[in-house]
Amino acid sequence: MNRAFVLMLGMLCAAAGLYGQADVPILSGALAFKGSNTGGVSAFQPELVPVIAAPFGQHWLIEGRGELQGFIARQDGTTGPYSGQFFATFDYAQVDYIANSHLTITAGRFLTPFNVYNERYPLWVANLADSPIIYTIGTRTSGSSNGGMLRGVAVAREKWTLTYAAYFSAASTTENLQAGRSAGGRVGLFLPQAGFEIGTSYQRFLQNGDFNSSGGYLTWQPPQIPLDVRGEYAHSPAGHGYWLEGAYRLSPNRDMNTILSRVQAVARVQQFFKGTPNPVAQLPTVNVNQYDLGLNYWFPHNIRLNGSYGRQFSSAGNANVWNFELVYRFLFPAWPGGSK
Repeated sequence: MNRAFVLMLGMLCAAAGLYGQADVPILSGALAFKGSNTGGVSAFQPELVPVIAAPFGQHWLIEGRGELQGFIARQDGTTGPYSGQFFATFDYAQVDYIANSHLTITAGRFLTPFNVYNERYPLWVANLADSPIIYTIGTRTSGSSNGGMLRGVAVAREKWTLTYAAYFSAASTTENLQAGRSAGGRVGLFLPQAGFEIGTSYQRFLQNGDFNSSGGYLTWQPPQIPLDVRGEYAHSPAGHGYWLEGAYRLSPNRDMNTILSRVQAVARVQQFFKGTPNPVAQLPTVNVNQYDLGLNYWFPHNIRLNGSYGRQFSSAGNANVWNFELVYRFLFPAWPGGSK
């Protein structure tokens, strides 16, 4: 169970002697506790997510993220005593060579760059506690890939920027390092003055019969108002669907000096349409519609409380979905004195 964190510690120690005084490794991440109730079935999930970023020289960066997660639920779903188990996963452990502003070369284990939810919205950034239904399209088997990736800015202009990512992953069944054999990429267009981005993704999964997955995404954070709009569409033989989410800070005051400036209202709508069942895809086998409403509140010292209610509709039965999550975000030098 601890292999992922042994690997992360080894990676940090190996990097420790490779940089000078100015290149200080940073340890960040989050400590969280989540509670959920779906259709009367309750579960609790404590979670620790450490992230290490260790630069050395002008062009190199070692980074990694692990997860230690618990799952506590009743023995028979809605009855019986509570029992739990803990398990570790290793999300990424990669070496980046930053050649220039147009190209970064990555080798190792990295988050699969399909659409943007998988890479950009860890638990301390996501507006709601649960992932979208279509999240697993393009990110299986584990959300991570083992291999190589090229990414960067293809074209940069004052009013627009074109970004890209392309990768290949080898298959792995090693505990905590699972990955599927696949290849794919993503292209995105960003308009900085409008705070708007749109892009598309493609993946060829090269095992279990081989199949294609494709998708598109958008994000919008207008500079004039405290609004955050996110959405994705994804398609695979196992099904297709979309999610669209809006989050609005109740005060335009971004320094969080008032109660309203610490409150954010969130709404999400999502639909999934079943295809040919595939166990690799980890998707529902029925059509699903779900609507969620939630609130985020930021306490001092990087602590956030999230609560949400959703209603799920499907031929397998309708259900209420309740979630709450308390997240503490931390960030500090990886060893004492590193901030000097």
